Amino acid sequence: MKLTKLARFIRYNDPAIRSFAEILLYQGFWAILLHRGAHKLYKWRLFFLSRLVSQISRFFTGIEIHPGATIGDAVFIDHGAGVVIGETCEIGDNVVIYQGVTLGGTGKDIGKRHPTIGKNVVIGAGTKVLGPIHIGEGSKLGAGTVVLKSVPPHSTVVGERGRDNQNELSLHREIEQLRKRVESLESDLHRNQNFNQKRKYL
Repeated sequence: MKLTKLARFIRYNDPAIRSFAEILLYQGFWAILLHRGAHKLYKWRLFFLSRLVSQISRFFTGIEIHPGATIGDAVFIDHGAGVVIGETCEIGDNVVIYQGVTLGGTGKDIGKRHPTIGKNVVIGAGTKVLGPIHIGEGSKLGAGTVVLKSVPPHSTVVGERGRDNQNELSLHREIEQLRKRVESLESDLHRNQNFNQKRKYL
């Protein structure tokens, strides 16, 4: 069932595929498939064997996925050369990852060191998502972006200076909150004025 879901997701996201048989030629398909075996071995604490499977997968696919990473049923690694996914990374369903993506650590964190990717996220080629941050559901990360802070759901982060884009998103959220607060205060003021107006005539 999981294999069928993965195959359908890959075909849906790649219009170049003419038949399900072609999916067997995609290194991203085999990388996910081999990772499932490696991840089971990792959970059974057979660390050497799990790493051996992941290294064999890397040799044949050019995609490096640590066996400890948790990956959803439908994840499409397209043109996957150079993709690196760290040990404590978590990836939800219906995620598309392009070539050269790194889901890694900063070297400063202990325990949970790698990002959590929500459902329905698209990660553009060459993007670096670093640290124990969260990429919200439905977000899109443009090619070549460096992401060091969490991204809210349904956001778009683009450009080499991804941090600046995220600061801009944060600023927009703060402005929106202030706007709502001002509207609330104006509403309260209007009610008070009406109340005082009525008291005049009592």
